[in-house]
Amino acid sequence: MENLETTQKFTIFKLSADGLAKVKSELERYESKYSAIIPALYIAQKENKGWVSPQVVEHLSDIMDIPASRIDEVLKFYTMFNQRPVGKHHIQVCCNVSCAMKEARELTDYICSKLQVKEGDVTADGHFTVTRVECLGSCDTAPVAQIGDRYYENLSTDVVDQLLKELK
Repeated sequence: MENLETTQKFTIFKLSADGLAKVKSELERYESKYSAIIPALYIAQKENKGWVSPQVVEHLSDIMDIPASRIDEVLKFYTMFNQRPVGKHHIQVCCNVSCAMKEARELTDYICSKLQVKEGDVTADGHFTVTRVECLGSCDTAPVAQIGDRYYENLSTDVVDQLLKELK
């Protein structure tokens, strides 16, 4: 983990031509350029292997003509933006009240144990990161996890075992 972050610190980030066009399109879409920060962060995060580094913030600042501190404020406020490298499959387990009552915290520990990874770290093969998150908005189907754009509901250890097998 440390090596990946250290390596990334010295890597220059630049959006692809397509990513740059998308960010510029977002800038034109809004009356205030500040309104384009969230979509721009999504675009950049996708192009930067699932996370937003300080170099990404600086690059967006240059492109958008917005102080890096303003972009950084948005980045740090919203939990959907990763501020550290994540695995190919980022398993986000809801641990809010409804899910916690259905043992989501224990399920998170189980997933970490199965993958032999500490919460928030990346597995040795680079495939997985497991994090606890607040409400994923699916309380009636607790416990729930989000991996990429997909939600997995009514989780149990058996369901998790099958899911991990499919993702490997």
